[in-house]
Amino acid sequence: MKVQLEKTFPMPASADTAWALLQDIQGVASCMPGAKVTERIDDTHYKGTVALKLGPASMSFRGDIEVKRLDAATRTLQLLAKGTDSAGGSGATMDLTARVDAVDAASCNLVGISDVSVSGKAATFGQRFMAPVTEQVLGQFAANFATRVQAMQAQTASSAAANGAGIAPSTPVAPAAQAQPLNGLALMWAVLKGWLGSLFGNKKA
Repeated sequence: MKVQLEKTFPMPASADTAWALLQDIQGVASCMPGAKVTERIDDTHYKGTVALKLGPASMSFRGDIEVKRLDAATRTLQLLAKGTDSAGGSGATMDLTARVDAVDAASCNLVGISDVSVSGKAATFGQRFMAPVTEQVLGQFAANFATRVQAMQAQTASSAAANGAGIAPSTPVAPAAQAQPLNGLALMWAVLKGWLGSLFGNKKA
């Protein structure tokens, strides 16, 4: 089963700041709910995990991440991630292309195009469920990404002010974040609320 999505998220920072974070693969992974880079093989290959919590049960996916493209001219990153859960009952592949488009000196847009394929037990949820869940995950990722670039932008402004006062500037560093398990029940509840809202909204119309 395959789900395709294209979303645009406004970012509270300059395009250069957002691009600086987008080039940091570990930083990008930490913005994804439940995801974590566990090993860096080389500049384009990494190993990682994604933790999923569904009530009292938990599931962990392990897999590989490959950087297919990193284009500074267009501020574009393409990643290919493949993984299977520890029990071997489910598999997933994600081809993600993320691009930063400048808006003005203090804001930009993060454009994400994702192709997600799942197999095994995970595929039994069906496309009707997987599409909104994937959208929810991308929304959480964008929110985490926005928080980090905003902090980096503030650090850049602080360094510029210090430089003006004759103090040596520091290099902006994205604040570290700990990977939290992706809460499957919370995602399902968000999807259910959206479905009920559209259902009753259609009836009222």
